Amino acid sequence: MFGASFTPILLNEVIPFIEGSFRTLNDRDNRAMAGLSWGGHETFQTTLYNLDKFAHIGSFSGALFLMDSIDKVYDGVFADAAAFNGKVRTLFLGMGSEEGFGSDRISKSLTDAGIKNVYYESPGTHHEWLTWRRCLNEFLPLIFK
Repeated sequence: MFGASFTPILLNEVIPFIEGSFRTLNDRDNRAMAGLSWGGHETFQTTLYNLDKFAHIGSFSGALFLMDSIDKVYDGVFADAAAFNGKVRTLFLGMGSEEGFGSDRISKSLTDAGIKNVYYESPGTHHEWLTWRRCLNEFLPLIFK
């Protein structure tokens, strides 16, 4: 699968390097991951299978492929809303109003399943930097509460 080596490199090399080289808070409650476009897909692939390591998740115009029902994707991570909501402090989905990537529908499905999430739509923007800058502007205050 395209990008399959990303998660192991991030978890086994990048995060340990950062934590060993800089003063950081090294626990899941203080760790966030967000990505734009394909990076939003990589973020879901990494964080949703590793909730023991991440408490804040952001997808900006994410290439999210949720073909199954919401309770079956990512090995059923959304099947128990109370358990998910107890672990994940921030789940953010954003996109431009002109994109049509489906983050709005995914957010609604998550909300209907009892999963707490924040949806943001950047007015008048497409799959572009302004969308992602606005998403980041909305996401950051949520993780630094």
